Amino acid sequence: MATMPVAGFPPARADHVADIVVRNAKIYTGDPGCPQAGAIAVKDGRVTVIGEDADVVELISARTRVIDALGRRVIAGLNDSHLHVIRGGLNYVLELRWDGVPTLRQALAMLREQAARTPKGQWVRVVGGWSAEQFAEKRLPTVAELNAAAPDTPVFVLHLYQAALMNRAALKAAAYTKDTPDPRGGQIVRGRDGEPTGMLLAAPSALILYSTLAAAPVLQGADLRTSTRHFLRELNRFGLTSAIDAAGGFQNFPDNYDTVVGLARDGQLSLRIAYHLFPQTPGQEIDDLRRWIAMVKPGDGDEWLRLNGAGESLIWAATDFENFVQPRPELAAGYEENLETAVRLLLENGWGFRLHATYDETIRRDLNVFEKLAGEGLFPHGNRWLFDHAETVSRHSLDRIAALGGAVSVQNRMSFQGEAFVRRYGAAAATETPPVRAMLDRGLTVGAGTDATRVSSYNPWVALHWLVTGRTVGDLAIYTPENRVSRETALSMYTQAGARLTGEHEVKGVLKPGYYGDFAILSDDFFTVPEQDIPHIESLLTVTGGRIVYAAAEYEGLDEAIPAVHPTWSPVAHYGGYQATVKPSIAGARQAELMAHAVSESEQHRQWRIQRGFAPDTPTTVFDTCFVL
Repeated sequence: MATMPVAGFPPARADHVADIVVRNAKIYTGDPGCPQAGAIAVKDGRVTVIGEDADVVELISARTRVIDALGRRVIAGLNDSHLHVIRGGLNYVLELRWDGVPTLRQALAMLREQAARTPKGQWVRVVGGWSAEQFAEKRLPTVAELNAAAPDTPVFVLHLYQAALMNRAALKAAAYTKDTPDPRGGQIVRGRDGEPTGMLLAAPSALILYSTLAAAPVLQGADLRTSTRHFLRELNRFGLTSAIDAAGGFQNFPDNYDTVVGLARDGQLSLRIAYHLFPQTPGQEIDDLRRWIAMVKPGDGDEWLRLNGAGESLIWAATDFENFVQPRPELAAGYEENLETAVRLLLENGWGFRLHATYDETIRRDLNVFEKLAGEGLFPHGNRWLFDHAETVSRHSLDRIAALGGAVSVQNRMSFQGEAFVRRYGAAAATETPPVRAMLDRGLTVGAGTDATRVSSYNPWVALHWLVTGRTVGDLAIYTPENRVSRETALSMYTQAGARLTGEHEVKGVLKPGYYGDFAILSDDFFTVPEQDIPHIESLLTVTGGRIVYAAAEYEGLDEAIPAVHPTWSPVAHYGGYQATVKPSIAGARQAELMAHAVSESEQHRQWRIQRGFAPDTPTTVFDTCFVL
């Protein structure tokens, strides 16, 4: 049984009663003092008891929700240390997600169907979370295929930070013509006649991709709240209970933060968010930072929504986009002066920061600025700061980061771009991109995340698979065993390290009394499941602050109700988000056996419905769009 009856238990004291108890579990706590347990109790959003079934009996009353984990693995809630969750929520229900789709054939069928239901004036947009390498065909769609799938509806397909594809209708909607000039750092690919072909290239800046996407219609009013709530529930689906929002381009403060602020005020967030502020206008960065310092300060908010600092960009000129199909960008000379002004301003006012840096060449220049400020006593000084990404950071730079009291947040961008990196820089260079083990060996706090939604997928288990196996979504092995980590270490990077990056390590990231009641019951045991099955793990029940925020399988219906997806033509209303597929370990004869059982059970169920008048006694015609182009 998924829920346990409480009749027969002695009554508990009213001030001692748990709100929720999970029993019959295999709990990995993350606490060295009590690493394993079988039961957990939560009251008023905090863990009160972690132990065995007998230890929680006296906490149960008629009002306690008792969950039987059925022997499954329970872990502390995951925490993505670099996720564009606020921006992602504002757009989620408008996006057709190809995350997890195994073939281009299926992806195009989804696109064709969605174009048919998308109303005039709206776009079909596929915005990140996938790579051509994940498809069986190992290629991108062509512009001709987009035009065939959607001759009249604008279609925009973003591929990583590398390129975007647009059909004829989208070119028209975005007003791209023969006379449209190439923006700085981007290229509009043109045919022999000079007309745009529908391909946009980041060369190497992704701004051309983002600015084009910004021309598409956006959600308004209540739809913004609904979209965000569905995105948060989608994250809860994978066991996420916290995220650090890295801000990003086209995310203005305070306007684009109003939705999450309103949801937090109304107690409707299902994910804890620590957010950052990112100056949006080149040349205006220092003015923006001064204005924000006068408005808010790090720590403002509560346990559900709080300001964590500035970044991931402080000065636009210091941003090195990681388009690995292009050469490393040569950043402008002299940006250090403005970076020094920005960092000095932040540290003198008690602000921490995070800084996007892909290449060691950039990191070295940034560290020169920090070490100059260290001479004035500003580093290390108690304000949390970190580098994001750091794919090619050197060991010498890691030593300098450690000396300045910094940290690092790594994301599985190489899961999606590993093949491109190998083609440009070689397999040997890719083996330590980024050098995760070298970071950990220096005692650095190393948080793990995804950089979703416009690059990697938001599925944290894809990132955990990358950390453990060193493989891409195209199954290319890029890391040697020396740069992989154990499953326990990977999980700590996705729980405890993220809590340290926000200064919440004494209340979050571990399951022990006094800590937040944030945890997930997993579909498969992360510690024993075959490596190739790790990306297929999901949560069956996710609890944040003692609230059941996601429930599936035996627990379906126990989670909080949220409004239906709107607009009704939304891709999410028809396809959902991440596309789950059969676990690789279930293959061959076993997969055929399960299919036969499923067919048999389906027929039995059909006959049962016919006998009760719930279905007509006529054969059903099955139409599978995956086999139609």
